[in-house]
This record gives sequence, structure tokens and C-alpha cells, in this order.
Amino acid sequence: MNTAIRVIMTADGSHTLVNGDLEKSYHSVYGAWQESQRVYIELGLFPAFDRFAAEPINLFEMGFGSGLNALLTLREAERLQRPVHYVSIDTEPVPLAEARRLNYDQLLATTQLAALHEAPWNEAVAITPFFTLEKRQVSLQEFNTEHQFQLIYFDAFSPTSQPELWEVDMFSKLAGFLLPGGLLTTYCSKSIVQRAMRAAGLTVEKHSGPRHKRDVLRAVKN
Repeated sequence: MNTAIRVIMTADGSHTLVNGDLEKSYHSVYGAWQESQRVYIELGLFPAFDRFAAEPINLFEMGFGSGLNALLTLREAERLQRPVHYVSIDTEPVPLAEARRLNYDQLLATTQLAALHEAPWNEAVAITPFFTLEKRQVSLQEFNTEHQFQLIYFDAFSPTSQPELWEVDMFSKLAGFLLPGGLLTTYCSKSIVQRAMRAAGLTVEKHSGPRHKRDVLRAVKN
């Protein structure tokens, strides 16, 4: 049976989705847009553009979800004219009816949210000249790829909801996907997550989070 998904408004005026089975929101209720902008764009995408200035960016996202992270990344790829190949996995894609209700295009002055959600799964699709989307309907445990990535957005549900995704073996797998100097960003800064990342051989950095979130994490593959 498909999970019940509903749309709610967050404190910064952007929508998020709520998973009815877990009763967990896809983004912070204090502000979906400001969380994604801080954690994934400011701490992930912009530094990756700087570190790998001469290369197209291969980016892996754990959890396509609402498509907000992808849309923000597409917007910056187009603005800066930097090619991004965006690979994202999800086991339960958001139904199109709910995705079409999200207000991200109005909020961000973009027009591509529908194209991101309507793009077929399990193949690469050029959404714009600078952004190619490759959505895979598969779990992280089963996902394998020949790509190596400069950047990973780790946006799974919390360790209390999906503890199996925050363990050492999962971060070891992700570290194997990263190129040397590659980055992994996530909203969760719990001590157990930091320990798992370090045990996987990653260097962990704490950074200030968005409003109502003191710390978030960025990990680096040395």
C-alpha cells in the first residue's frame, strides 16, 4: 500500500510534505527552503563548485522526496552555468498530485518543479542544458553505481525513523562513492551520526545550521 503523503506550510512560507506512516516531515517545519538552502546549497553545492572548478559536478542525493534540493541545485547550475549530473534515489516517490501542490516554483521564481517530478524514473533526463536528472527507485542498501561523486546530499528521514540508514556501513558505502576531496552534507548532527561518519573514514565538520537548528554536518573524504 502506498504511504499517505500530505502537504503542509512551514514557518518560512515554503511547503513541505509529511509521511503519514512515520508522521515525519520531509523538511524542517521551521522552514523547508531555508533548511535546504543552508545545508545543501551553501554548505554543499557552492563549496563543491569551488573545489572542483574545472569539472562538471556529479551529485548523489539520498532521498529525492519533495524535489526541493534538486530544484535549488538546478537553479544554481543554470545561474552559474555549471553542469550538474544529479543522481537521486527514493523507494517511494511522491505522488504527482501532491508534488503539483508544492509552492516552490512560486517561491523561488523557477518553472521546473513539475519537470523534475514528471521525469521518468531509472533513466537520465536532461531537464535543462546544465542539469541532468537521474532518479532511481531503489533503496540505498541495494543501490550501486559506476559514478563517482564530488558531492552527496544525505537527506534521509531521521535516525529515530530510519536508523539503518545512519550506520557505519551506509556511510562507508557513501564514502566509496565520493572522489577524494568530495563532500557529504546532512541536517542531522547527532553524536551517533558523527561517530558513524568518522568510523567510515570521513572527516566531520560541524557548521551552524538554519534557524532553530544549532548545528549541521559536512563530512569530507580526504
